[in-house]
Amino acid sequence: MLAIYKWGVKLVLTLFAFAWNYGQFDAQTEHGAPLKPQFNILKDLIGTALEVTHCVIEFNGLPSKYITLEVPALSSAMAQIPSAAYWTVRSIVVCTYQIVSFTSKGYEFALSTTEAWEPSTLALKLKTILEDLRKKMKECIQYIEEMRDIESYQMLVNLFKIAQIDNMKALEALICPRDDVQALLDGFTKKRVNLNVLRKKYVLLLISSLDITQDELSILEQMYYESRVPNIKLQNPYEIVWIPIVDQLTDARQRHFELLQASMTWYSVYHPSIISTTSVKIIREEWHFKNKPILVVLDYQGRVVYPNAIHMINSHFPLFTEQIRERKYIFVYGGDDMEWIRTFTKEAKAVAADARILLEMVYVGKATKREQVKRVIANIVQEKLSHCWQDPAMIWFFWTRLESMLFSKFQLGKDEEDDLVMQQIKRMISFDREGTWAVLSRGSSVLVNEHGNILWSALFEYDQWKENVALQGFDAAFQTYVATLRGNSHPCCRFEFSHYAGKIPESMKCPECHHYMEKYTTFLCCHDEGIVPSLLALSTTNT
Repeated sequence: MLAIYKWGVKLVLTLFAFAWNYGQFDAQTEHGAPLKPQFNILKDLIGTALEVTHCVIEFNGLPSKYITLEVPALSSAMAQIPSAAYWTVRSIVVCTYQIVSFTSKGYEFALSTTEAWEPSTLALKLKTILEDLRKKMKECIQYIEEMRDIESYQMLVNLFKIAQIDNMKALEALICPRDDVQALLDGFTKKRVNLNVLRKKYVLLLISSLDITQDELSILEQMYYESRVPNIKLQNPYEIVWIPIVDQLTDARQRHFELLQASMTWYSVYHPSIISTTSVKIIREEWHFKNKPILVVLDYQGRVVYPNAIHMINSHFPLFTEQIRERKYIFVYGGDDMEWIRTFTKEAKAVAADARILLEMVYVGKATKREQVKRVIANIVQEKLSHCWQDPAMIWFFWTRLESMLFSKFQLGKDEEDDLVMQQIKRMISFDREGTWAVLSRGSSVLVNEHGNILWSALFEYDQWKENVALQGFDAAFQTYVATLRGNSHPCCRFEFSHYAGKIPESMKCPECHHYMEKYTTFLCCHDEGIVPSLLALSTTNT
């Protein structure tokens, strides 16, 4: 009749039948001092039998939704349970016999040597079985947690793809699923608030480590401040929420987190610990966060509109706006070779004067080497060579915007040769890695985008093509001569993608010849303050 029941039920029924005898035995052991060691052995065996029974019941209660007999740990445990049940029942029978003997025949009852040793032997046997079952249970629980994480991960991925009634379901799943927790800190009032303040709004998720710099924050502060001007009504009102990703929060990093949080005027997650491991996995794997700040845009229905919109931030470059409107010639240039900058700006001014064109020049630094760029800016200002951005935040934002535009294309799987904007961005980033460079534009049209030495040569050799200015116009004459110099020179194109930057492309075409570029791994350190001291960079070179 018991055959229809699971092993756990059989063991429980056995223990239930044993319980009455054990109750009498436990009451009488108070007066049986001579046999106390034997009583303790029996109690130890009974306790182990209870633990084995509990473990067997736990195996029967594992959720079949997440684990099946195809999992080795569960399959092995279920095969072991009949044996565990046998030894447990046998132990209970032995205990029952000895307890009945003690209680009915008195404490003078003498056990044989075999009977005296049997409880100890059985206890050792059951403990070995129990240890093995617990090990398998731990493996099963770990497997179930992994399956639940996968389920949660996929659910979260789908939430950000499928339109909901509003954005609350997606935000709660990402930040904090509990309704009773005020998950955000209002940067203006410095009070904790519920996620409901974000309902049906566009949300910009600022995701970063605690190493985010003030340069990076200042651009966002400007944008956020401008969006709050009373006279400006945005078509799609938005809020910014800072989500800090912290692997290990020490006391020092806790203080640093609090200082950063206090400096922000927008919303922030009130503590990094409420961000689940599943959410962090989404952020790292789906949105390609690698410790460099990203700005993920969610629409009012919770869908991801842009996985990184740093390049779309509405920040103005005042030295460009007016000149573009007036269709002036603008040389935007960069690098850290001071001697090249002196000769380049000298030749550019001389050519502009002779050709009678209105020319502005703006130095925009480099993507890295901040300290060297600061020294270059100081020299440019002192020697009055050209305009330059003296605010490090503007330089950082300029290069971050370019890199973000490039990575957005990669994430969308686009690297077309006929995408002119993409090719110009790739050229500028490549030239920056190689050394000096310059871009000449007129209004909003780019005339040339070239290595610094090629453009310097074109300006220095102005006498060789100045006659064509009257015939072709300055634009065409300059472009033609630069193209001639480029044909005689084949400098390498090189890209260095920090492993902290985001999704690195598996392959990439050269912006010059459109061949697939060779891939190398290099180590790079620029000794810059505020930048990860040692970056493992993926350097791609076209030979």
